[in-house]
Amino acid sequence: MRSVLYTEFGDPTRVLTLAERDLPQPGKGEARVRMAMSPIHNHDLSTIAGTYGIKPELPAVPGTEAVGVVDALGEGVTHLKVGQRVMGGTTKAWAEYYIGQAARLFAVPDSVGDETACQLISMPLSAKMLLADLDVPTGSWIIQNAANGAVGKLFNQFATEHGAHVVNLVRGDARVAEMAALGIANTVSTESDDWREQVKAITGGAPIIRGLDSVGGDGPEALLSVAAEYSEIISFGNLSGRPIKLSSANLLFKQASVRGFWGARSRATPEAIGGMIGELVQSAARGHLVLAVDGVFDLADAKDAAKASGEPGRKGKVVIRG
Repeated sequence: MRSVLYTEFGDPTRVLTLAERDLPQPGKGEARVRMAMSPIHNHDLSTIAGTYGIKPELPAVPGTEAVGVVDALGEGVTHLKVGQRVMGGTTKAWAEYYIGQAARLFAVPDSVGDETACQLISMPLSAKMLLADLDVPTGSWIIQNAANGAVGKLFNQFATEHGAHVVNLVRGDARVAEMAALGIANTVSTESDDWREQVKAITGGAPIIRGLDSVGGDGPEALLSVAAEYSEIISFGNLSGRPIKLSSANLLFKQASVRGFWGARSRATPEAIGGMIGELVQSAARGHLVLAVDGVFDLADAKDAAKASGEPGRKGKVVIRG
């Protein structure tokens, strides 16, 4: 079968190749899935580059989420059947066939297209887990940067549904307009000199008690500059690629805290995560959660797909097609 492969860590546009591999066989509690679509996430590219928190043994096949059709079942798998369309988090997904842990594969309703189903776990589930981890009381204010990203938009949606208020920070007036076109309010460009005053006007001076940082560098400090005393900031990503810099003043005099979050090591229980996934599937089935795709690439064009995934201004995920 065809599979994307890399034999060294490095720039995905350089190290990814197409290879022929043996068809994998499912073991106990596993299922083999014929891959239909698999999204390219930032953590996929970081793993290939060798900069993520987990380093696979080389040679390695990338891909951590997919939708496809069950092709074979391993011993003890009773809740799935051959021919059933399933989605979920997995490993080695950028191949014509991949092996998934049956307990982590979920049936996809016919009303949910492959484009949404292939990316229904990683980003939406992260947004759900972040909201739970922040423990945001109904009616309170949260602030997030990189709000126009995939997680940012989803976090805004879920937090609003939860009854919280969200201030969304972006870079540039054009992105403010893009967010408005999507019906997302309370968006402020940090390139405006008076962005802090704009934030205060939006909240009416109400305390901002939680923050979500996906930028790194000066991102958490900017959030703390408008956050309340005893506020808490979660660091979820590092789009800037720079070390986090914090002033002692904000930490000391606001008695604030900044901590990290990694979905792969979430403090949520398996039962809670299962409940969140169920909510996501139901929301997608009702058409309330639709996830866009910006480009579809064949396995043979994985290098081009990785390059396209890094292009600014995308309207959705870039996906690999099986």
